[in-house]
Amino acid sequence: MNAADPLAALRPLHLPPAVGWWPPAPGWWLLAALALLALGATLALWLRARRRNRYRRRAQAELEALYRATRGAGDAAGFAQGASALLRRAALARYARAEVAPLCGEAWLAFLDRSGRTTAFTGGAGRALVLAPYDPAASCDQDALHAACRDWLRRHR
Repeated sequence: MNAADPLAALRPLHLPPAVGWWPPAPGWWLLAALALLALGATLALWLRARRRNRYRRRAQAELEALYRATRGAGDAAGFAQGASALLRRAALARYARAEVAPLCGEAWLAFLDRSGRTTAFTGGAGRALVLAPYDPAASCDQDALHAACRDWLRRHR
């Protein structure tokens, strides 16, 4: 040994092994669990909203099919009759039966306006829903009635 250099007798430094990525620290496990929980809750809420609005999607598809079928035939009164029954079924699917079932005439149109936040039924083309089911010779603006029904199906709450 060299007395002049006391560090020469020391062994070289041994570094610890590099920190691996697995297994993660407990904080990462907690974060992963919270992310999975949030993802599951989001998926459950999305499925619930989708299931609750299934009637709305079906009614919109049926309205479009009815519109295409009656528009080609020029049967505006038939469209109004079908649309009236369709809106009634959609309203019964969404609202309490005791609230919707007894409505007729002006009260039915007022309900559609109130629930759809519009005035297209009491003061517009939607008035044909009251007349057309009982008067096959009644005429109406089929395009405007279709737009009013489509908007109600989309916007009612």
